[in-house]
Amino acid sequence: MKDPPPRTSHPVEDLIPAHGGYRKLKSFQVAQLCFDVTVRFCDRYVDKRDRTHDQMVQAARSGKQNIAEGSKASGTSKKTELKLTNVARASLEELRLDYEITCASVDWSSGVARTRAETN
Repeated sequence: MKDPPPRTSHPVEDLIPAHGGYRKLKSFQVAQLCFDVTVRFCDRYVDKRDRTHDQMVQAARSGKQNIAEGSKASGTSKKTELKLTNVARASLEELRLDYEITCASVDWSSGVARTRAETN
């Protein structure tokens, strides 16, 4: 029986692709989709004058951008990569919570989100 060939890389290197290849990352692709959907959702259901509109769009953008920036930084600093990845995760969690609140206040028959004052 033949021995398997020796591993030439560390498991972490297999887990995290070479720096800058963020467009191939599933996390970036999902974050890009979240951003695109959030912009359309907010434009349709959240008044542009409402601060929630800007908060949701910016949280989605932040999630996407921090994944990209973390991937680019991975070539020089794994610490920076992880820090930016955690910022992206926090931004997308903020977005998820905003969706929970906003979706609960949308009058789906009229397609308009009520203001927080109207929901209380």
